[in-house]
Amino acid sequence: MVQKVKQKLFILVLLFFPFLTTAQESEKKDGIKFGGALRYNIISTDYESSSDKTDPQFTWDTWRLNMDGSIGGIDLSFEYRFYPSSKTHFLKHGYFGYKFSDVVYGKLGVSQVPFGVLDYASHSYFFQAPYYVGLEDDYDMGIKFDITPTDDIDISLAYFRQAEPNGSGPDYSSRYAYDIVPGMGAIVDSEGNFKQAYASLSELNQFNARVAWRFVPNWEAGLSGQVGGIYNSELDKSTASGAFAAHLLGSFSNFTLKSEFIHYNYRANDDAGNRIDVLQMGAYGGGYPGATADEAGNVNYTGCVATKANIYAVSLAYSIPVNWGPITNIQPYVDYSFVDKANEHFYDTQHLIPGFMVTAGPIYAYFDYAMGKNQPWLTDDFGKGLGSGVEDAEWNKRFNINIGYYF
Repeated sequence: MVQKVKQKLFILVLLFFPFLTTAQESEKKDGIKFGGALRYNIISTDYESSSDKTDPQFTWDTWRLNMDGSIGGIDLSFEYRFYPSSKTHFLKHGYFGYKFSDVVYGKLGVSQVPFGVLDYASHSYFFQAPYYVGLEDDYDMGIKFDITPTDDIDISLAYFRQAEPNGSGPDYSSRYAYDIVPGMGAIVDSEGNFKQAYASLSELNQFNARVAWRFVPNWEAGLSGQVGGIYNSELDKSTASGAFAAHLLGSFSNFTLKSEFIHYNYRANDDAGNRIDVLQMGAYGGGYPGATADEAGNVNYTGCVATKANIYAVSLAYSIPVNWGPITNIQPYVDYSFVDKANEHFYDTQHLIPGFMVTAGPIYAYFDYAMGKNQPWLTDDFGKGLGSGVEDAEWNKRFNINIGYYF
């Protein structure tokens, strides 16, 4: 009861705080701008299995529609994406924005969760490991206030009632950012034995706070906190989960550094009320599968995401201005992240992406040599890596070229 009262009070504070500030007259001209992007992939893989005769593959990565503008001082930002190869489409973000004062800007709708390095902790096409557990470039439904009390400090406070709405698919996984969804999880005993456990889960009533401080020109340090409920519809109960991040980013000469530490604990129960060690997450029209069984029917469930871990991520890039026809910049980079899972029976995940980006007018092309150990997208056994993982995992490799035209 006390927790519910505190929750409602916090929501009321968020809702009425902006009205204590002085509303500002809109300095923007009314109008709506439309845009979008078309992106293609060229892929060649070297995974656990024998070589694929279809390599290299040309795939249509995505196309998207954007709408941004302002009418009567109220801003609108909207983006909808289509992924032909995944046969899914969904909303990435869509919110109303309003500048309450020179200090406070509010957003209502589906907006980016203020957590860790913004907008991305990565330079490559593949993001960093936090993205795949819902802690990088995540978007949820709620209300957010961006507060700038001084030129050197940015503060964000947000309440998200739920994850962003599901897109075209029926399995709760048609979405841009990874979220906790209903599905098969696992319980691991003290001997390391797995037991399947279905959990009717969703994200509910999440609070976020982030503060960033620019202590010298072009350098920023920050802290982020996230507390929310993981709701089990079968039990009609929520358990509290949380995450914490500390980040440092900056630029010097032509270098750009992004780094962060994340600890998360997704405390969740299955439909029988048992605490689970692995839960289901989904995006792009599919969750993380990974159940295997021997001839006797014994199940080793290694899929989905470990419920507790530390993540270390660092990304370094170097910008090279050029004047080669339409090409104006080449940016070599390397992304690395390490997922240190808390369960002693699980195997850690590594994610290493060296590459470079070429900028030519409206075209951005990423050339990545992606490598991973227990990385769910760099394997023939999609989804195993972020659960228990596999012992003595190999460095799987994927050469990927992503070419996008942005308009």
